Amino acid sequence: MLRVFTSAACLDHRTPPGYPEKPERLAGVMARLREGGWAIEEEMEEEEAGAAARDAVLAVHDEAYVARFERAVSRGDSLLDAADNPLSAGTWKAAWAAVAATLAAADWVAGAGDRTALAAVRPPGHHAERSTAMGFCFFNNVVVAAEHLRRRHGAARVAIFDFDVHHGNGTQHSFESRADVLYASTHQYPFYPGTGAAAETGLGAGEGFTLNVPLPAGTGDEGYAEAIRTQVLPALRRFAPDVLLLSAGFDAWQADPLGGMRVTRDGFRAWGDWLRELAAELCGGRILALLEGGYDLRNLPLLVEDHLAGLAGGRP
Repeated sequence: MLRVFTSAACLDHRTPPGYPEKPERLAGVMARLREGGWAIEEEMEEEEAGAAARDAVLAVHDEAYVARFERAVSRGDSLLDAADNPLSAGTWKAAWAAVAATLAAADWVAGAGDRTALAAVRPPGHHAERSTAMGFCFFNNVVVAAEHLRRRHGAARVAIFDFDVHHGNGTQHSFESRADVLYASTHQYPFYPGTGAAAETGLGAGEGFTLNVPLPAGTGDEGYAEAIRTQVLPALRRFAPDVLLLSAGFDAWQADPLGGMRVTRDGFRAWGDWLRELAAELCGGRILALLEGGYDLRNLPLLVEDHLAGLAGGRP
């Protein structure tokens, strides 16, 4: 059973002309999924973030950072922390809407076995550090979800597989000293943000619970298949998580304007098939995917739907 969670408020984060992370990304994805008959839950807009959402964010981000983010939007600042994090009047609301939809999806997945959800949200999250915005990201949605599942739902072991073309530095740094969250990433390397070398395997108690699989520019379906099937899936199987999270970035697509990889629609569909089968074996089919990158506006909706078809074992 697969369900999509989103919020119209995620579109309120406006970005400058020519900026790749734009509302049309999510609008196009949702139009395609509605047309395709996927089950969609839309979170109601709220003026203020609920207590549960605030608690979830403050569990993984410094309170001073959250306050600084709010002040920057209130003042009408144009940027937060870096040139790739532009602000608009709706950015604060959109970031909280992304968290709310993510938490709703996590709660639903945790409620029973054989449930898969997509949090179709923006701004994306996996570059956001505990106290710094970067790489289009403000709140780290997948980190929020992982910690929420652990604290609220008692998940003892949470695995995150990040297949965005860019390494998820913020996600890795959030959990690299812990053994209860496995972070695995396939990504173009060397590339933005500069992290994700194979030698980065965790720190202290978390040693061995970070798996980076850096891939050279130009890697296509065959190279990704080898990396995922020989390194990522075995690592996930050994870890045996209670729930599997996906940082689902689609910028490894062969025509993505920000990436340099050669993955096709068949590739994204196949990954979904493999992850569905693995989750059925390990964690009762519990999968939560969160939208990260993907900047080819024409093809992003098709790529997302192809991957969901793999995760769901077919289209609705």
